[in-house]
Amino acid sequence: MNKIAVLIPCYNESKTIAKVVNDYKKALPEADIYVYDNNSTDGTDEIARKAGAIVKYEYRQGKGNVIRSMFRDIDADCYLMIDGDDTYPAENAREMCDLVLQKGVDMVIGDRLSSTYFQENKRPFHNFGNVLVRSLINKIFHNNVKDIMTGYRAFSRPFVKHFPVLSKGFEIETEMTIHALDKNFLLQEVPVSYRDRPAGSVSKLNTYSDGFKVIMTIFKLFRDYKPLFFFSIIAIILLLVALGLFTPVFVEYLHTGLVPRYPTLIVSGFMVLLAMLLWSCGLILEVLVKKHKQLYEILLNK
Repeated sequence: MNKIAVLIPCYNESKTIAKVVNDYKKALPEADIYVYDNNSTDGTDEIARKAGAIVKYEYRQGKGNVIRSMFRDIDADCYLMIDGDDTYPAENAREMCDLVLQKGVDMVIGDRLSSTYFQENKRPFHNFGNVLVRSLINKIFHNNVKDIMTGYRAFSRPFVKHFPVLSKGFEIETEMTIHALDKNFLLQEVPVSYRDRPAGSVSKLNTYSDGFKVIMTIFKLFRDYKPLFFFSIIAIILLLVALGLFTPVFVEYLHTGLVPRYPTLIVSGFMVLLAMLLWSCGLILEVLVKKHKQLYEILLNK
């Protein structure tokens, strides 16, 4: 029998964790339910244990750190990751796991944005952030993933055991999606209903600081995964600025035969050299990235 592990990262979710554990026990009775407590102070761990979950601890704060420990410690054929805040109903759990176990999908994405998310979520900046992140990633990586930052996902064993977790916080979902797109894993999205947190349950996501971290993560991963494209954009910007500085100097030289603004000419020349250097760096890094992809594919086949 295929082994299913339900992964629930938790930080102060005493209001909802018992219901979440019970709901997924009913939806997937054969699965092992793991709750990883991330320094909760409200008794989340004891409540989860009484509800029948296997409780483990991650003392490094941050969702990314929790996911790293989960992926490292737990062995299964299918991994279903959910949040402990009772915002994702369990009705899609079986379908998502079957896509991994029967169809060979590497990552199933629980798509909130195509269903009830914008009606249920009462935080407008969160809504804007989800749309912005989705637009950026789909534009950069030429894809059409509808929900980049959902916390409801199912994974295959090869994805989990070969995913290098680098993020420490809530930007982990963005990192997962970009990694899957870059490494050509098989993705499938399943529209899932979303409900806002119940009364008394407080979100740990800070709209501004965590949103900034997510945006910075996108640009860092853009640089790491597509260096030629990234550095070419910067090089083109520098060339355009250099051209803007050089043009009036050159026009004045054509009319008078004089170059009175040597500092402007020198600055524009240095900017052209810098643009060429950055483009060359991007070209070299692109070769290294391609080599890394080849090695990664070899590793997956072992």
